[in-house]
Amino acid sequence: MNKKLWGGAFTESADPALEQFWNSISFDHRLAELDIKGSIAHAGMLGHTGIISKDESEKIISGLKDILKDARAGKVDFRLEDEDVHMNVERLLHARIGDVAGKLHTARSRNDQVALDMHLYAQNACDEISARLEGLISALTEKAEENIDTIMPGYTHLQRAQPVSFAHHLLAYVWMLKRDAKRIAACRESAMLCPLGAGALAGTTFPIDRQYVAKELGFSAPYPNSMDAVSNRDYAVELLMANALIACHLSRFCEEIILWVSSEFGFITLGDAYCTGSSMMPQKKNADLAELVRGKTGRVYGDLFSLLTVLKGVPLTYNKDFQEDKECLFDSVDTVRDSLFHLAGMVKTLKSKPDRMLKATRDGFLNATDAADYLVTKGLPFRAAHEVAAKLVAYCLEQGKALDELTLLQFQKFSPLFDDGIFTAIDIKTVVSRRNSFGGTAAEAVREQLKVLKKN
Repeated sequence: MNKKLWGGAFTESADPALEQFWNSISFDHRLAELDIKGSIAHAGMLGHTGIISKDESEKIISGLKDILKDARAGKVDFRLEDEDVHMNVERLLHARIGDVAGKLHTARSRNDQVALDMHLYAQNACDEISARLEGLISALTEKAEENIDTIMPGYTHLQRAQPVSFAHHLLAYVWMLKRDAKRIAACRESAMLCPLGAGALAGTTFPIDRQYVAKELGFSAPYPNSMDAVSNRDYAVELLMANALIACHLSRFCEEIILWVSSEFGFITLGDAYCTGSSMMPQKKNADLAELVRGKTGRVYGDLFSLLTVLKGVPLTYNKDFQEDKECLFDSVDTVRDSLFHLAGMVKTLKSKPDRMLKATRDGFLNATDAADYLVTKGLPFRAAHEVAAKLVAYCLEQGKALDELTLLQFQKFSPLFDDGIFTAIDIKTVVSRRNSFGGTAAEAVREQLKVLKKN
């Protein structure tokens, strides 16, 4: 019989197939470095408070550092029969330093130990995602700076609406990602209370120093309630929520990339490294990275729903259900982090087609609003001006003409307020340049956006 470290009262071992089902080492081994880091701090605290001797504390810490070195070098073999990363590390420590290793678990439970590991993981994940967000923000900002004067159609209902600067369009995603970065920073802050010292649920009888451990591990403070400490997964849900919104933003961006690169739009090209071809059709160049990121959004949403569902029915405090928090969090973080990284690389290869974009603004009456606005400047109420412009559009459709192809006489058939100035007012470049209100699409306003972004 394989005797478990906790199995003193047990007379039977679990069925091997059941162990395969319920043991977590297959995925929580990736917490090994964080688990050892937490154990080093705990051992230091035990020695600091005199719960164990200084010599014992130093011996344990030395053994843990050796295991940490081997773990980083990929020289540690994790065993299924040891259940999880915590028991694997403890058994490895015992093999290296003997029975004194058993003192490491004094005043500690796997409940507060795994909570600690997950808090540390969440902090690191937030740091990684923040860095990747900044990478994509930087790539988009640089591309915007190159395209301040590139004019493209802006859309509502996926129909051409008004002309905008391509830079302005790209910066809309930069502002989304900036908000995402703030949410990730808030998630990190949510994971800054230290659960170690809470024990299984009720604290411990030993004279531990929780502030010492919290400080050693870089936390802001210990949890004030031991039951909350071991059962709280809010920080994980918050990170999953933030990741889901990042994935949503990336999916929206990827949808536009897929449209823009298509033959129907033809607004941009992407580097070959971020596209694939067809096994049958030699002419194809598919924006596969953008499509894949769009598809992966569903799994990021699913990770969030998975943990919310796990948490909705569990009573205080620890329950085996909580083992299900790891895979969904790992998957969400990996997916979002990698998506951000690869999209930043893709954006750097993106090249706009200004002539094709500008040509697309010639169709669809994107300057119709400006025809109405022109009449407003002549004193006509906007609702009346809107009706005149709508009738002009209907007339142009009948005649197969664009607004700027009409003569002044034709304009004046619809309103005597039109004069020669209408042709300048409805010129596409003028239409864009005159939208220089704060946050607008004119080059001047876009440059102001860029200045604000660089300050932040």
